[in-house]
Amino acid sequence: MELAKDTDRKQGDWKKIVSRGDAILLMIASALAAVVTTALSVSGIAGYFAGPVTLELPVSWTNQTASGLGLGASGHYTVLSATIPSLPQVPATLLAWSAALNQLGVLAILTLVFLLAYRVRSAVLFTAKSVGIIGACGAVLALAGTVGQVLNGWALTRVADMVAGSGSSPGKSMILEAKFTTAPLMLGIVLVLVAAVFQYGRRLQKDTEGLV
Repeated sequence: MELAKDTDRKQGDWKKIVSRGDAILLMIASALAAVVTTALSVSGIAGYFAGPVTLELPVSWTNQTASGLGLGASGHYTVLSATIPSLPQVPATLLAWSAALNQLGVLAILTLVFLLAYRVRSAVLFTAKSVGIIGACGAVLALAGTVGQVLNGWALTRVADMVAGSGSSPGKSMILEAKFTTAPLMLGIVLVLVAAVFQYGRRLQKDTEGLV
């Protein structure tokens, strides 16, 4: 009886934090976000082939001084915002794949949110499917986010070589000089670890069910 009371109290506390209605709203919001971001991603990918396209290009290894500024101001730059009427086929393809992989990472996160909300709604979290999906989402996010950034950097530096002519000087091509962040990789690893925690929680749940 004491165990049953304690269990009921814990379930009541959980319901106060995330209700069934809240879980359903999260599911709807994540589904809508998936549709909207996918539509925007597809539109952006199509734009790489249709043109014109505005890109932030890494045009210099070191800071370049900006001249002719007023008010005695001084400035420098290493990146050029360039509008290109029509991208060459290879950079356009690389940018398209980069955008697709980045969107895949976004969908992985939204899928995870949808799954967790669904499991909260059904009051069953520690299942084999939950563990598998969380781990898969983490792996997809880490791989897609990293590869997408590499492809994006490669494409931008190739376009920068064409626009600024830096590739004409031997040894001065700015390979992969675009911005790179480890956030997708780290978040993906964290999700894989969360999957391991869920697996451990599932074992504890089974042990607890065996004692009741």
